Amino acid sequence: MQTEIVIAGFGGQGVLFAGQVLAYAAMDNGKEVTWIPSYGPEMRGGTANCTVIIADEEIGSPMVRHPQALIAMNLPSLDKYESLIIEHGTLIVNTSLIERPVQRDDLHSVLIPANEIAEALGDKRMTNIVMVGALLAQEPVLPIEAIEAALQDHLPERHKKLLPLNYQALREGAEFVRKERIG
Repeated sequence: MQTEIVIAGFGGQGVLFAGQVLAYAAMDNGKEVTWIPSYGPEMRGGTANCTVIIADEEIGSPMVRHPQALIAMNLPSLDKYESLIIEHGTLIVNTSLIERPVQRDDLHSVLIPANEIAEALGDKRMTNIVMVGALLAQEPVLPIEAIEAALQDHLPERHKKLLPLNYQALREGAEFVRKERIG
């Protein structure tokens, strides 16, 4: 099995970090992985995206034309990538920054107010991890525990104090999706 994911947003939203965490978690769990970052020269405030491929077997190409999943952190990202997702793919939309409706009805769309959830936890920097939790609840390519372990093992020492908040953000994102399915 191979899952191709695009994470896109503004520079400074933690887009590349979210992709790295997924890649580390997959790699630590014996999966084949590629992670390719892309960002404009302005970094913060400019566009940023990354592609992550997680596979059980060797990956033929790191290029992703039609991903199975997209995390859209902002409107320009949704506008750019929505049409590229495969039919019946997964779309995670940050409704805190995206007000327009999803245009495709052939996708499994999750509309999540990720900024508000992160702010309620006390740190808006957790928005990206809320979105990762939502992705994994909808597209369980890895267990939440694998992401928690990757954060523990790969987060720089100076950020280790944020581990409990990252864990909470991850689980809040996943729980939001579970509640949406029930409700």
